Amino acid sequence: MKPNILFIMADQLRADALGCYGNHFCRTPNVDALAESGVLFENAFTPNPICVPARASITTGNYSHTATECKDNSGLIHDDQPKLAEHFASSGYKTYACGKLHYCPYSPPDKPRLVHGFDVWDSSESGRILSQFDPQGRQTGIEDYFDYLAEVGWRGFSRAHGIGNNDVRPCRSPLPAEHNVDAWVATRTIARLQEHTARRADSPFLIFCSFPKPHSPYDPPGEYATMYNPLDVPPPVGDESSLADRNPCIDITRVSRAHDSLSPEARRVIKAYYYGLISFQDAQVGRVMNALEKAGVADNTIVVYTADHGDLMGDFGTYFKCCFLQGSVRVPLIISAPGVSGGERRGHLAGLQDILPTLAELAGCPLDRQVHGIDLTNVLRDRNSSTRELFYSQCFDPPRQSAMVTDGRWKYCFAERGPTEELYDLQTDPDELVNLTAGGGADKLLQPWREKLIAEALRIGDDGIVGSDGKLVSAEFDRTKIADLPVEGMGWRWY
Repeated sequence: MKPNILFIMADQLRADALGCYGNHFCRTPNVDALAESGVLFENAFTPNPICVPARASITTGNYSHTATECKDNSGLIHDDQPKLAEHFASSGYKTYACGKLHYCPYSPPDKPRLVHGFDVWDSSESGRILSQFDPQGRQTGIEDYFDYLAEVGWRGFSRAHGIGNNDVRPCRSPLPAEHNVDAWVATRTIARLQEHTARRADSPFLIFCSFPKPHSPYDPPGEYATMYNPLDVPPPVGDESSLADRNPCIDITRVSRAHDSLSPEARRVIKAYYYGLISFQDAQVGRVMNALEKAGVADNTIVVYTADHGDLMGDFGTYFKCCFLQGSVRVPLIISAPGVSGGERRGHLAGLQDILPTLAELAGCPLDRQVHGIDLTNVLRDRNSSTRELFYSQCFDPPRQSAMVTDGRWKYCFAERGPTEELYDLQTDPDELVNLTAGGGADKLLQPWREKLIAEALRIGDDGIVGSDGKLVSAEFDRTKIADLPVEGMGWRWY
């Protein structure tokens, strides 16, 4: 029988928050154990550091400009695209999704859910569907997690702290830990696993265990809110003084989301809570992996662990993603599979768009068409195999397009607004404290990287960022007005 697939994903988890990626402060024993049983990719990136387009790339194996024709945080995956669940369902798999899909647009309550091929979806969209169709939470069947809370006597309490999806201010969850959303996702994953092995053991499964955390709000439950002493938390790197020559979106986020109002002490509490959420999620990963063992199917199950993008987590005075600094664009990627040696690491460039073609090949049901992603199977089995020489990432639509290209050591970033260029030597400056675009001789250093970015953009069809003259497009932008931007709504809501 074909191998089963357990696909575990975090939301907004930067790679260096995990112990197996070198973090000596945040405790993640279960993910670390998974890394010991599989192959860890040290240079894995998201093809787009925003939720919806990153998930579109995971689903289709293609960059978002192809999958949805949208590089921003929206867009419907086109019918002509390959789709993860559809592909494996057509190959005899029973497909389950537990947690966050973030497929857009959301369907109204009287319409079938948009699931792109999953047979079953236990849904939790952090209140996004509820917000759109039933903000007072009077109906059922809109988001399953909120129905669950009502059933166990905690209706509406997941947001009773009043902090919204995009507010970074830390606040302990009012929910008991066992009713926290990541615990529920793990519980539903285990239930689907048990249901499948009891009733459908003659067919393989694909279970997508998609945790909504550690995405903000940073609200760990119970003991996890006090697990890390803010006095001991390593402070963020850099500060806002170095943003003047970087992608304007970083500074815009800092001002418009009022990150500049946070004290150094608040930043440490935020990071402590972020780590608390990660450790709590790690415990849920442990529950799921134990259930896999108890079901007797671990030896014939491919396990993937990753995240859609990272979080700057106070670096350079700001939070969230949408840029190409390492905290935002670098993601964890761990793959464990039958016949693949464990405890190994790879420095090869990899991305989320590689997951579909790799899983398809490992499961013996390869794709019938070419996608932007590449099959990493040979790299999993042989560290001497080669893959791509450059990794390209994109973000936003005109007039605020941006793109990145890296070879693992050097990273070049371009933003249409300004235009703005960034160049980092990750070997000598892993924290990206120095943008090398300034100073004498910079243009000579930059020109080859401009050409590489243009070539990669044209190769994958992201030609909107390249003008008719063959050069990168530009849009005027006045940085002096950033400081006067109004604070946007922070998403405060009860659900």
